[in-house]
Amino acid sequence: MKNDTVSSIINIISHFLCKLVLSMIMSLDMKTVFILIVLGHLFSIVLITAYWRTHKKDRTLNIFLLAKCLQGMAWLFVVVRGGVPDLITVTVANSLLFAGFSLEAVAMLKLLLVFQRSTKIMYITLTAATALSFHVVVLFHNTENIRIAVASLGTASLLVLPAYHMLRIKQTSLIMKIIGMLYAIAILCLVGRAGIAINFHEKLGFFTPGHFQNFAFLALFLIMFIGNTGFILLLKEKVDQELLRLANHDDLTGILNRRTFVLEANLSIEQHAKSQEHLTLVLFDIDHFKKINDSYGHHIGDCALQELTKHIRLQLRGEDSFGRYGGDEFAILLPRTDEEESDRLVERFRNVILQSSMPDIPHPISISLGVVTIVPNRQTNLESLYKLCDRALYDAKELGRNGAVRTRVA
Repeated sequence: MKNDTVSSIINIISHFLCKLVLSMIMSLDMKTVFILIVLGHLFSIVLITAYWRTHKKDRTLNIFLLAKCLQGMAWLFVVVRGGVPDLITVTVANSLLFAGFSLEAVAMLKLLLVFQRSTKIMYITLTAATALSFHVVVLFHNTENIRIAVASLGTASLLVLPAYHMLRIKQTSLIMKIIGMLYAIAILCLVGRAGIAINFHEKLGFFTPGHFQNFAFLALFLIMFIGNTGFILLLKEKVDQELLRLANHDDLTGILNRRTFVLEANLSIEQHAKSQEHLTLVLFDIDHFKKINDSYGHHIGDCALQELTKHIRLQLRGEDSFGRYGGDEFAILLPRTDEEESDRLVERFRNVILQSSMPDIPHPISISLGVVTIVPNRQTNLESLYKLCDRALYDAKELGRNGAVRTRVA
């Protein structure tokens, strides 16, 4: 009974708020709405500029900032409509909007890491075609409804690709999916606006009072909200992911750092102890690495480490873990891998490094490896396996290097 009362109160409050919002919308004239939109873009520009001052080399941020400036200028031209000839305000405002939405879409695609050269060409072509189509209509068939249809469809086409990628990416965040859905809703609104403009003869301009004006108001604020808030949220998410990557990966080679490798390895050992499956730990380093640094310099040594990890990563399976323990010492954990399979993989690792060429190092480099394969129990941990592997690696060095030694656990 108590829950029913609470639900009733919530419904009453929600209904009241909806009526309040709608009454506020209907009480505003569109010129006020456009002023609010201009102010919204202005505040976004100010905030982004404050952030941009310390990130001037961020190309994505520069593109988005330019997009907001163009959009803000476009809506400003709409605000002054009446004092300036319509032909100028209509053509200039829409041209700026097309360019602004195109750049906004490009910035979003760059954030999603799906922007390529072909995408650049496509957006240049699409923006030019949209602007040209609109100006042809203005010059030869200057009817408001036709202008609305062309502008709406052109703008919608510019937003399709970001919405598609945000909704298509499988391992995406909830924020990205929500923004993708909002973009999709905005696209539907624009397409719906174009359809209404083509099929109905009544005036549907922004300054024509009626339900369409209220609908246009909501659509404009939705698009502004997506562009301004969505980009900032996605940018923050990208920065957070980069910080997480830096915290978990070695900054030189890009593979797991020691701390993260240890965490992942101990978790894998625990899982294998429950399933009673084989797993293999491989420890290796570069033979005579100190001589490489002394002879060619530490920069060349760093390049050798980067090349080595690149070649090894190409040989790994999806579930394998690869980490840098420190210096030129690396560890690989091979889940569900017995002695026969691990021997084959280890020999592949050794050969691929021996046959690879390293920049500015005239002679081949080799690696020595220590290997241990075990079906772990509840007492097994990475530290104990590491000690066994380290001893095997030492034996491989003693036996002349460029080889692998296996430690067998009784």
